[in-house]
Amino acid sequence: MKSILIVEDESLVALELSETVSGFGHNVIGICSGAAEAVRLADTLRPDVILMDIRLKGENNGIEAAKEILALYRPFVVFLTAYSDRSHIEAAMQLQPQGYLIKPVKPQELYALLVLAEKQSARTVRGDVVLDETFSLDTATVQLIRNGRFVSLTRKERQLLMLLIEHRNGIVSTYEIENRIWPEKAPNENTRRSLIRRLRAKLDNRFIDTIPGEGYRITF
Repeated sequence: MKSILIVEDESLVALELSETVSGFGHNVIGICSGAAEAVRLADTLRPDVILMDIRLKGENNGIEAAKEILALYRPFVVFLTAYSDRSHIEAAMQLQPQGYLIKPVKPQELYALLVLAEKQSARTVRGDVVLDETFSLDTATVQLIRNGRFVSLTRKERQLLMLLIEHRNGIVSTYEIENRIWPEKAPNENTRRSLIRRLRAKLDNRFIDTIPGEGYRITF
């Protein structure tokens, strides 16, 4: 059984999806209609599967919401889209989702993708990224572990840690950090430095190096 978040701004469609998914034996842990709420619920509930409508009411669409979520952790993402929405499908595919479904969604196609989600999780071993004998990272949930205990990280601290680890031993520029973590607005230098400082403190001031004039690097 998988935990599922449905992101769909048409209430009747969301209800139909929820009933179909529940009928397959899965657990719908949340339904929402906007991008910001989708990111918040995904970060809080950590669903195994997200059914994400591309066209959402509001400033951001489902692709932008999925991008933010995938920076936090790696759920099984399935995009929902209208047949005529080809340009959006191409943009969505750049995020390498596990699939997409054309609306109206056919139950048998949804069932097949959920079976795939089950099989994928069954053969995935949640191997931690080991920083040293003290620290490790569960990349599936983006949980930092120190001596067997979870270290509390804020959402932006998790995003920064994942970004640095994605570029392990390479330099991540200040521009890339700001673009990934504050996509909606440019932070001031103090905000960025404060985030780096907080994450360093939670890592016992190890691993993260400052590269003057370029950015930051994590080594382990």
